[in-house]
Amino acid sequence: MTDIAAIAAAHGFTLEGSQSIAEVEGTVHLMNHAASGARLMWIANDDANKAFSITFKTPAADDTGVFHILEHSVLCGSEKFPVKEPFVNLLKSSMQTFLNAMTFPDKTMYPVASTNEQDLVNLMDVYLDAVFHPDIYRRPQIFQQEGWHLEVEGEGDSRRLVYNGVVYNEMKGALSDPDSVLYDTLSAALFPDTTYRFESGGTPAAIPSLTYEGFLDNHRRHYRPDNAYIILYGNLDIDRFLGFIDEGYLGPLAGADRAGAPNPLTLQAPVVCDLARASMATTPENACTAVGYVVGTAAERERLMAADILIDAILGSNEAPMKRALLDAGVADDVVAYLADSVAQPFAVVSLKGAREGAAATLKEVVAREAARLADGGLDRELVAAALSHAEFVMRERNFGYPDGVVLSMSVMAGWLYDDADPTAYLRYEDAFADLRGKLDEGYFEALLRSLFLENDHWACAEVVPVSGSENAEEEAEERAVAAALGEAVDFDAVEEAVEKLRAAQEAPDAPEAVAKLPQLTRADIGPAPAEEPWRVEEAAGMACIRHEVPTRGIAYVYRYFSLDGLTFEEIPYATVLAFVLGKLATARRSAAELDTLVQARLGNLGFACEVHEAADNREKLTPVFVVGASALSENVAYTVSLVREVLAETDFADTARIRDILAQCRLAMEQSFASAGHSSAMARVASYYLPAAVLREAAGGVHFYRFLRDLLENYDERAEGLVAKLQELAGRLFVDGACTLSFAGSDDDFVRFVEAGPALGGAAAPAALVVPAPVLRREAFVVPTDVTYTAMGYDADLLGAPYSGAWLVASRILSYDYLWSEVRVKGGAYGAGFKVVRSGNSRFYSYRDPRIDETVERFAGAGSWLAGQFAPTASELDGYVVSTAASMDAPVKARSLVRRQDGMYFAGTTLADRARTRDEVVAATLEEIRAAGPVVDSVAGAEAVCVFGNREIIEAANAGLTVIDLVS
Repeated sequence: MTDIAAIAAAHGFTLEGSQSIAEVEGTVHLMNHAASGARLMWIANDDANKAFSITFKTPAADDTGVFHILEHSVLCGSEKFPVKEPFVNLLKSSMQTFLNAMTFPDKTMYPVASTNEQDLVNLMDVYLDAVFHPDIYRRPQIFQQEGWHLEVEGEGDSRRLVYNGVVYNEMKGALSDPDSVLYDTLSAALFPDTTYRFESGGTPAAIPSLTYEGFLDNHRRHYRPDNAYIILYGNLDIDRFLGFIDEGYLGPLAGADRAGAPNPLTLQAPVVCDLARASMATTPENACTAVGYVVGTAAERERLMAADILIDAILGSNEAPMKRALLDAGVADDVVAYLADSVAQPFAVVSLKGAREGAAATLKEVVAREAARLADGGLDRELVAAALSHAEFVMRERNFGYPDGVVLSMSVMAGWLYDDADPTAYLRYEDAFADLRGKLDEGYFEALLRSLFLENDHWACAEVVPVSGSENAEEEAEERAVAAALGEAVDFDAVEEAVEKLRAAQEAPDAPEAVAKLPQLTRADIGPAPAEEPWRVEEAAGMACIRHEVPTRGIAYVYRYFSLDGLTFEEIPYATVLAFVLGKLATARRSAAELDTLVQARLGNLGFACEVHEAADNREKLTPVFVVGASALSENVAYTVSLVREVLAETDFADTARIRDILAQCRLAMEQSFASAGHSSAMARVASYYLPAAVLREAAGGVHFYRFLRDLLENYDERAEGLVAKLQELAGRLFVDGACTLSFAGSDDDFVRFVEAGPALGGAAAPAALVVPAPVLRREAFVVPTDVTYTAMGYDADLLGAPYSGAWLVASRILSYDYLWSEVRVKGGAYGAGFKVVRSGNSRFYSYRDPRIDETVERFAGAGSWLAGQFAPTASELDGYVVSTAASMDAPVKARSLVRRQDGMYFAGTTLADRARTRDEVVAATLEEIRAAGPVVDSVAGAEAVCVFGNREIIEAANAGLTVIDLVS
């Protein structure tokens, strides 16, 4: 048996304890590096997707966003790796399955993951050197680029100062979201004397007050071993990793001078704030209000789990009792509740979106009244038990979109940062679930409800009030303040000279000898593709069934795909409305609340959506489907049949008031998505200018659908009766066996139980009626309430005669992480940019939280020429792109995601052999093949299909020839 204590001691670590933890399927070892004071945890198990992270305690002391800017900046070159963008180099060249960094309200985390141990060592080396020995002390341009700098816009007498910088623009976009402003306002009211009163990401008003000297001082005081938490995860050579960390970093830093203490992280004494108000320039529909209640401290793990379960039970759905009471009060479009954790004092939040006048007072009144009713005997314990069951399912499935090592590291830091006495508290949950289940009938949750909402001496209420005026009023005020600080006579020439120096630094190529220092794998390190479990098609209950052989760890995943071919194009938006309301209304057997409770208790999830698949070899061949997805633990497989059948065949659509609530919530969610993640909407919309499948997707969920939904809500009273009849008729026409393809993943025993439960509905498919309008090329800009823009440009490569191959995937990665990263992000100040191409031919550029349009469109237009003529990598650089592209195809995915990917391949007519062939093409890609994509990329841009979502003033100032449309006003 491996002597972990001896291995640790050999590298300067003291093993403080080891414990077997079933929830991580392994053993957790806790260590301390005696000489440097660094803490280390190894979560040892058999997972081949290994991970490393280092986290620093970084409580903010102001709103300058210094730790957010540091998070970006330390990854811009270091002592050992003196290149401008080692982070991007790793994205280009490693086999990483996760690579990022995150700024939290009180900590900064740098996690990476890889299935290749040498690659993980390489990633760890770059990250450790970045955090401990960054180039920020030698290159002040990093601070200017990632944080903020001044630029001059306009000419002659119209010249004016503007700010630019990656974090500055990121936070302009982030704080255009009323939910973010509301959270910040509530947090400041709850914690007026601690770090949580500040926006750790930085506010646009405060970021320009951060000086370079203050920036460096914060790094010196916080990025040090005795303020660090290191986590290793997975099946790795611990002797190698501990030796590397000690000899390369912790050992040499052990005797380093300390530059002063880190910022303190203290607890807030109880306070009450009856109402904190923030105003922002946004549409009236974005008014919102929230009340927050401190639950306890991060060390109270079981109480926090119980609070999370309680919040889900009474506020987690439209039929949950407290949410229903708030919706019935008629003062908001939606109610959202959650536990805000990963802070020293987690707090429960109940918020109203689309709030009307007087909503804050009503919110407090209804919460108090309903809490008293529930605590005094009105709490349905079956509802709480169902929420507990659902929480257990979520924790066991662990399908959070990240590798397990990253997710578990984040979980650990939600407790360890605040409690050195029990670092593994947030990894363990089985005993707490069992304990809480035992307390269900003991009045525990009623007592918790009372203490949380009724007897709490630490709570606050906040609201965001929309105001009229320029969306850039705050920015203009900042510019005036800077001009005043610089003196009456602003030296525009000096500012322009500084920008030229910054541009020169950004454009200067890395020295070849510096690039050569970066650790890199070669094509020879790629190895064979990991085996992917196949699928087969067989008959089940008279329907075609896609049977997956994916390991599911005791969970069954069931999907039903009903053809939408029998609908007309005009009916497609109604199908999406149907997807929104199913599962949220009463059925012939149960009330909506009873149905919700049963679904929570017996299913892992139940969801409905419309989606469109297109044949890989024929852009005109579409497979539009209505998706019904359900999952359950093995013992509950029969409920994936009985509950789904009840919802599909017996839903009562007569409750028009509830339907209105649901649709208003959907409208609000779409509007906020346009403003906060507009690149996704812009990419979807631009594809509809040239791709038939995208025209149909727009009708099912894009701008086309949004306009349909707004019109429906604005005329709801007149259209409600007809809507009810339409939904009933559509359900009868759609949900028939003749139009259904099944998909099942789970054990053979589970499949037998599924079939024996009788999934058949009966009925034949309706005759095909769907005719999709032809795409029309457009250049559109949609005005939405945000301070930034999102721009997309695209075209169909198939129409340009460009066959798809793996070389296109490599070219896409090159454009995203070389040309566009440099031109749009680094020089242009956008938070993100990229180029995507898929097998069907759909090829699109995009920018994210971008302060500019014309310059971005111009840079998109130059991408193909750059690829064909200026892209001149060394052999090792090209190998890096190939390695990282292959690794992105090989990255492990969770069972649910793999099932959905394979179902998509089935409908597109592609096979695992096609996927393997593409991977082989990636591995074999040559420079000539990649450069040959350049003229096609030029043609994609030359089609001039452009879509923008964003700020009115930026859009109206652009010269891109856009048709400007007010979308949400």
